[in-house]
Amino acid sequence: MNLPNKLTVSRLVMSVIIIFILLFPFYSVGIKIPQYVIGGVTCDLRYFIAGVLYIVASLTDFADGYIARKYGLITNTGKMLDAIADKVLVNSVLIILAADGAINAIIPVIIVLRDIVVNAIKMEAAGKGVVIAAIKSGKFKTASLMTGTALMFFYNLPFALIGEGLAVGQFLLYIATILSIISMIQYFNMNKNLIFPKEEKKTKK
Repeated sequence: MNLPNKLTVSRLVMSVIIIFILLFPFYSVGIKIPQYVIGGVTCDLRYFIAGVLYIVASLTDFADGYIARKYGLITNTGKMLDAIADKVLVNSVLIILAADGAINAIIPVIIVLRDIVVNAIKMEAAGKGVVIAAIKSGKFKTASLMTGTALMFFYNLPFALIGEGLAVGQFLLYIATILSIISMIQYFNMNKNLIFPKEEKKTKK
C-alpha cells in the first residue's frame, strides 16, 4: 500500500472515530462530557474533538490526491478508497449535524442525492472508457462544504462572538448545497450524450 492510500485509509479511520465520538451515549456509561461557555455560546467538548479530527481528515483528502498525482501513484484501489472515505467523512457528519438540529435536513439530503447522481454518471462513463474530470463548481462546493462543516463543529467561533453572531458555517453549507445542485446539472448536461447515446439513423441503400 503506497503513501496516498495509507493517508486515505487514515481518513476513513478518523471518520469512524468522529462518528463514534458524536453518537456514543457517554452519559449511559457514567462519562460526563465537559461543556464550556465561550462568549455566551455553550460548547460541547465532543464537537471540539471531532472538529479537530475532521480538519485533519480533510487535510489528508488534499494530501493524498496531491502526492498521488505528483509521484504517479494513482491506482484504481486508491480511487475507490478515496471515494469511500470522502463519503463516509462528509455525508455521515452532515447527517449527524442534521439529526442534532444544528443544520437543516435539506442540506444532507441534497448533497447525498447529488453524490449518488454524479457517481452514477462517472461510473457509466468509466464503463465506456471515459474519465470525467472535476469541474470548478464541484471544487467550490467541496471547499464551501469542508469549511462550513468545520465551523459548525466549533459553533461558528469566532464569528459567533461578533454582534448578534454570524452564522458563517450555515451560510457556507447552504452555498455548498446550491453548488451541489448546479454541479449535478452541469455534470449531467456535459455527459448526457454519453449516458443516453443517440441512435444513428440507418441509411437506405
